[in-house]
Amino acid sequence: MENDNKPEQKQSDQLANVAEKETEQEIDDHAEGDDHQHDDAGATEEPADTGWKSHWDLLLGLFILLVMMILNFGFQYVPPQWADFAIHAVAYVLAGWRVLAMAFRKLKRADFFNEFFLMSVATLGAFYIGSYSEGVAVMVFYRIGEWFQDVAVSNAKRSIKALLDVRPDTVSVLRNGSVVVLKPSEVSVGETIQVKPGEKVALDGELLSESASFNTAALTGESKPDTKRKGEAILAGMINLATVAEITITALFKDSKLSRILEMVQDATARKSQTQLFISKFAAVYTPIVFALAVAVCFVPYFFVGEYVFNTWFYRALVFLVISCPCALVVSIPLGYFGGIGLASRNGILFKGGNFLDVMTTINTVVMDKTGTLTKGVFKVQKVVPNGVQENELLRIAAVIEANSTHPVAKAVVEYAKGKEGDSKASDVEEIAGHGLKGIVDGKEVLAGNTKLMKKYNVVYPNDIETIVDTIVLLAIDNTFAGYITIADEIKEDAAQAIKDMHGLSIKTVMLSGDKQSVVDAVAKQIGIDEAYGDLLPEGKVEKVQKLKDEGRRIAFAGDGVNDAPVVALADAGIAMGGLGSDATIETADVVIQNDKPSSIVAAITIGKITRGIVWQNIILAMAVKAIVLVLGAGGIATLWEAVIADVGVALLAILNAVRIQKTTFK
Repeated sequence: MENDNKPEQKQSDQLANVAEKETEQEIDDHAEGDDHQHDDAGATEEPADTGWKSHWDLLLGLFILLVMMILNFGFQYVPPQWADFAIHAVAYVLAGWRVLAMAFRKLKRADFFNEFFLMSVATLGAFYIGSYSEGVAVMVFYRIGEWFQDVAVSNAKRSIKALLDVRPDTVSVLRNGSVVVLKPSEVSVGETIQVKPGEKVALDGELLSESASFNTAALTGESKPDTKRKGEAILAGMINLATVAEITITALFKDSKLSRILEMVQDATARKSQTQLFISKFAAVYTPIVFALAVAVCFVPYFFVGEYVFNTWFYRALVFLVISCPCALVVSIPLGYFGGIGLASRNGILFKGGNFLDVMTTINTVVMDKTGTLTKGVFKVQKVVPNGVQENELLRIAAVIEANSTHPVAKAVVEYAKGKEGDSKASDVEEIAGHGLKGIVDGKEVLAGNTKLMKKYNVVYPNDIETIVDTIVLLAIDNTFAGYITIADEIKEDAAQAIKDMHGLSIKTVMLSGDKQSVVDAVAKQIGIDEAYGDLLPEGKVEKVQKLKDEGRRIAFAGDGVNDAPVVALADAGIAMGGLGSDATIETADVVIQNDKPSSIVAAITIGKITRGIVWQNIILAMAVKAIVLVLGAGGIATLWEAVIADVGVALLAILNAVRIQKTTFK
C-alpha cells in the first residue's frame, strides 16, 4: 500500500501515472508483438510463447536471405533485378510483417517515434535504394534480437510466477464426518481442513493436531523445517512434511497471507523505479531527436557538399535510424528490476516496487525496533513476585487481563498462567499505547503494564523495580501495587552479524523501543548498536526518526508491531518484519521481510545495489555504443550491416547482463 507521508513516493506515483501505460505496453510489445490491454500484474501475467514454432516466419525469411547471400557471394550469381527484388521482398515480408503491422497500428494512433516505425522506414528505404539484402538483414537481425528479448522477459515473468503461485487448486475439508474436496475459495472460516504429507496448505489457520512439521520456504525463503504445536498459526503456502495435519481455518482464501504476498509482488512488478520512469521519458524525447538528425544527415549536406549524391546521404541516414533504436534500454532496464524483485523474493524479501530497490541504495541509517525485530519476540516468564496477594492469584488476574492483548509480553504471561485463569473474564479493557492495559476483573480495576502506566495512575511501587534489567509487567488492583512479573526475550541469532554487516556498509544503526532503557542498553551493547533509546511511546519513535531525517539522514526503519506503523510510514524505506509483523505495519511498509531475519535488511540493501549497478551498466553500455556508431554512420564509415549488428549486439549484452541478476546466488 502506498503511503501518503513520503514526498518522493508521491512524486514517483505521479510520474508513474503518466509513464505506466506506455512503459508496460512497450515491454508487452516486445514480448508478445501486439498492443493488447493488460492488467497491473505486469511481469506476473502469463508469459508469451517464445518457441521456434511461433517464429517460423522469421526462420523462413532468414533461410531465404542465407541462400541468396551464398548465391551472391559464394557462387557470384546475381539473378535478374526483378527476381532479386521479388525473392528479397518475400524474405522481407516473412521476417518483417509483424514489425510493419505494429508500426502501422502505432501510426494510426499518431505515434511516429518508436522503434517499429524507425525499423520500417530504415528497411523500406534500403529497398528504395536497391540494398535489398541489407534491408532484409536489418529486419531479420532486429527480429532475432526481439526474439531473445522475448525469451528474457518471459523467463523473468515465469520465474516470478513460479516462485509465488504456489497455492494448491483443491483442499480436503472435513464436513459431517467425511472428507470433501473443494476449491480453496469455497471454504469458510471455522471449518477444518486436512493436509496430507507433501501437500501444500491452501488457507491460513490454526493447527488442531498436536504437532506437525512444515516447509515454509514459499513464504519466508527459509527451507529449514518448522515444527508447529497445537494452536499455533499455519499459513497458506506451507508444505506439510510428515504426518496428516488438521487445521482450523481462520481467514478466507482471498485474505490469506500468501494471497497478499502475491498481490504485493504483482503490484511491485508494475510499479516503476525512478530510473525506469526516466528512461521512458528519455526515450520519448530521444527518438524524435534522432529521427530529426537522420533527416538532417540526409538533406543538410546538399547545402555544403560539392558533389551531393542523394542515395549516399540517404543510406547514411538509414544507418542513423537503425542504430538509434532505444530497444536495449526499454526492455533491459525493466528486466533488471524484475530480476531484482525476483531475487529478493527468493530470499524472503518482498519489495513493493522497483522504486524501493532504488531507495534502498541511498540508505545511510537503519533504525530498528527491538522486540520482534532484533529479538525473537518470544518471551518467557522468569519470575513472579506478588505483593499482598497470593502468587497464583496474581498470575490468574494477570492472565485474565493480558488475554485481551496480542503483544508478545502479554502472550507470554497468558501461556505461563495457562489453566489458572479459571472462568473469569475482563471487561471494559482499554489498551493504552506504550503503557499497558486497564480493565475490570472480578469487579476490581486492574492495571497491567510498565512503570509509565503506574505513574500515570499514581500507583506507588518499590524503587528497586527500576533497577531490574529484564522486561517487567507491573500489576495494580484498585490502584494498589499488587506485584510484578519479569519476562526475558532472546536476541535473534543473526542480529549481531547483521549490525556488523551494516557497519561494513558505512550504515549507522539506531534502536528504538518502548521497553525500559536498561533492557535496551543491554541489548544494544550485546549486538553493537550505535545508538539506543528506550521508554519511548509511538510518538517518541516518530520524533526520533524525524530528528534523524532533519539531520539529512536517509532512513530505513524496521519494525513489526502496530505501534511501529507510523514510523514505518515516515521513513524513506519502511521495512516490516513480516512473519511476526502486524497487518497494519505490513500494509504500510515498502519492504516486507518474510523470514524475520535482521540479516535480510542487509540483503535488501545489497540486492538494491546489485540491481541498480547492473541497470546503470546497461544504460552506459547502450548509450556509448550507440553514440560511436551514430558518428560512424553519419560519417559514412558504418554500414547498415554494422548498424544492425551493433544494435542487436548491445541489446543482447544488456539483456544478458540484466538476466544475470536472476542467476545471482545470495546468502
